[in-house]
Amino acid sequence: MRVLIVESDRNLGWVWKRHLERQDHDVTLVSGQREAIAALRNIDIDMIILDVVLGEGSALAVSDFASYRHPGAKVIFVTNTTFFSDGSIFQHAPNACAYVQTATPPEDLTVMVEHYGAR
Repeated sequence: MRVLIVESDRNLGWVWKRHLERQDHDVTLVSGQREAIAALRNIDIDMIILDVVLGEGSALAVSDFASYRHPGAKVIFVTNTTFFSDGSIFQHAPNACAYVQTATPPEDLTVMVEHYGAR
């Protein structure tokens, strides 16, 4: 499975990337909207792990572009804030399949990627 991680915290992104790669997933890690859009233009993506609050750009813009460019790709939104804690992310991003805290263990995130990516 091809996974795109969009995470401004490089250390956290690398933890997720390494764990997914150990499970034989092909993973691309980027830190913001500009890099994410470039990746979505150039590679096929099955799943996206996307931080709600990016250091550069907008997570919703990335999600929107992904729904246009890769309509079958699902997005797992991650956050360490209370943005969208009411569940409204699912109204704003039709490709959202999960909304979890950044502290979610990498093995749990991998299980979610495999579960939602298999659909």
